[in-house]
Amino acid sequence: MSVLDKARAAAAGSQTRVVFPERDDPRVADAAQRLTADGLCIALDVSEDITEAQVAALVSARGMKEALACRLLQKPLYRAAAMVAAGEADAMVAGADSPTRRVIEAASMAIGLAEGVAIPSSYFLMVFPDGRELVFADCAVNVDPDAAALEAIARASADTAKALLGDARVALLSFSTGTSGAGDSVERVRAVAEATGFAGPVQADAALNATIAAKKGLGSGDANVLVFPSLDAGNIAYKLCQELGGAQAIGPFLQGFARPVCDLSRGATVDDIVASTLVTIALAQRA
Repeated sequence: MSVLDKARAAAAGSQTRVVFPERDDPRVADAAQRLTADGLCIALDVSEDITEAQVAALVSARGMKEALACRLLQKPLYRAAAMVAAGEADAMVAGADSPTRRVIEAASMAIGLAEGVAIPSSYFLMVFPDGRELVFADCAVNVDPDAAALEAIARASADTAKALLGDARVALLSFSTGTSGAGDSVERVRAVAEATGFAGPVQADAALNATIAAKKGLGSGDANVLVFPSLDAGNIAYKLCQELGGAQAIGPFLQGFARPVCDLSRGATVDDIVASTLVTIALAQRA
């Protein structure tokens, strides 16, 4: 059973509350209506009034004055994130009509990062025509991560894969496998591999092909999590897989926050929004 099929089965009748702060967008409205009609979630609008719990969430998370919290809560993204932080919603799905940085700002201010997480990052769930499902990270947030940031991305992606795919086989990608090449980016990846025990640095073919992995002497060639050394590499890779390989790219999702937050592509279709929400619900049920 695919991740989406499992997520749909788990969502059915679960009563998971998902807040959609962009219901003015027809795509979001249609997706929320479909999810509700199918009994897959309780689709919430942003609350009409600012609640004491929402204000308290911002005040406690950031130590800000109540007046500033109330001003921020006038913005739908912030109010939606505060609803999640206050326990008025279980997850938030946004980004169809908002830049990623705005979604991250709202989630950072209200929900905050999970314990032990230093930075937020993103991933796509890639579903290929042959049935393979992989996590690609980071494809939307961190432009040029240093070793500490790359380690945070790798660890968060491993946790995501365990939740969605059942296990995590992480490959830290590079243009070099093992000791075959050198350079700043290779050394950065090597440092993360040593710190985490994940396979790397490893080229993409060795990460995915057992025969090539055996020849190159690194990893088992069956990775289900690909961690890219830069946003350039990750973003280019997932779009090439879409256009040339016929893969479905579900997301992007934000990871590292204390509660599930989905950052939709601004080009998302209704089907994309439904699929992304189902994955978000699956994560909310595990949170």
